[in-house]
Amino acid sequence: MGEQQPTLFSMDFNRSIKVEARPERLTADAGVLLQREVIERLGIVDWLAQRIDDPRNQDLITHPMEELIQTSLLLLAQGWRDQDDADTLRDDPAMRLGVSTRSGLSPLESPTRIDGVPTTKNPPEPEGLASQPTLSRLLRLLSEDANKPVVREALFECAARRILASRRHHRMRYLTIDVDSIPVEVHGRQPGSAYNGYYHATVYHPLVCSIGQTGDLLDMWLREGNVHTADGAMGAIVPLIDRVEKRLCQVASIRFDAGFPEDELLCALETRGTGYVARIRNNKVLDRMAVPFLKRPVGRRPAEPRTWFYEMTYRAKSWSTERRVVLVVQERPGELLLHHFWLLTNWPPEQMSPEDLLGLYRQRGTAEGYYGELLGVLRPALSSSPRPKSHYRGQEPICTYPSGDSFAINEVILLLNALAYNVVHASRVLLENRTHKGWSLESFRQAVLRVPARIVLHARRAVVVVTESSARFWRSLWSALASFRYVET
Repeated sequence: MGEQQPTLFSMDFNRSIKVEARPERLTADAGVLLQREVIERLGIVDWLAQRIDDPRNQDLITHPMEELIQTSLLLLAQGWRDQDDADTLRDDPAMRLGVSTRSGLSPLESPTRIDGVPTTKNPPEPEGLASQPTLSRLLRLLSEDANKPVVREALFECAARRILASRRHHRMRYLTIDVDSIPVEVHGRQPGSAYNGYYHATVYHPLVCSIGQTGDLLDMWLREGNVHTADGAMGAIVPLIDRVEKRLCQVASIRFDAGFPEDELLCALETRGTGYVARIRNNKVLDRMAVPFLKRPVGRRPAEPRTWFYEMTYRAKSWSTERRVVLVVQERPGELLLHHFWLLTNWPPEQMSPEDLLGLYRQRGTAEGYYGELLGVLRPALSSSPRPKSHYRGQEPICTYPSGDSFAINEVILLLNALAYNVVHASRVLLENRTHKGWSLESFRQAVLRVPARIVLHARRAVVVVTESSARFWRSLWSALASFRYVET
């Protein structure tokens, strides 16, 4: 007969409720197993680990590179933003099963060797997840000059693999790349962060590129907090278009906001024949051009608001040539004066009518919603700063490591968050296609990923027991995964 479990305490408001501690394998993050399945079918962690320059002695390590990357991605996907959370979840059975590269039940068993040396403890302690110092060293490793471009390329590779796997490896005909800048607020003195008057906060100001139709993130560049919106856009956008048209579609176009239309970028897009649409800020010249058209026609105003379009050409002082602009004049309910704004494009009117141009530009709102999910749900914590560690767990550290380039480490953190977003987004889209229901990233994570479960070991099998309310979503997602797999060609 087993030892009786001690009662921790009883509730004062109801003495019939008692709280006990039992050595059962319980988890609140069973969804990591589904996320690991998606990662395996995309093959993105293996792709990344094979290209990382890892100087460690492979015979003397506890956690291979695949496990370290999977630990970072799965923690971020589940909403655990801080590396210290790895210590909190060190013995979580679902996390250990989802992270480990070993088969069978060995991820839940105690190791016989630690760091390549036979353990002297009897019984040996469970291996668990990688510790916070190990994950910090991973970030330093990934931020090195040889490895950071690989992490950036992995973001594009993950998006490409998801789209191709969902389309049976057929490229799309047309595809729109959304380019924008987003604020990532920081607290502290992180190198490169600065107060931005537009956002009224101390931020980084990264450049982000995504696919408007699908919501996948393609690329991210961390930038200082006070840089101009279009800073570095030329070097990021043009090479990205080449990669997109090589892997994902036949024809790519660009959609961006009013801060990006600079002559160098526009000329580059026009030279390579890439279509674009952007909004341009009003100025005195444009206001004078719009004045003759800001009048309602004679007659009774209809119940439905109206929109008028006027074709023109315009050349800003910094531009080398005239370009097509479309004046959009709108009625707004309850407003006496007409609202107007300008769209800039290189498509000729016979190829893209003003109505179609406005419809295409308005789809930017979908991309901005995806960026909002990245910032609001994953909430990237860019906290690396160049200060040496003076103590660890109340004691002086036995040895110290170089602090590394804090700005580069923060960029890697941002890229890993974006990669985790792409993985969760892949699962979200699969469930949407199966259930024919839209899911926000937050509701998907709470209903499908942050799921409590009990893991029972029986006949050399790990049985994951979830509630029936969670099981119906898991069944739908699993049936969608049946035909979802990226295959190297």
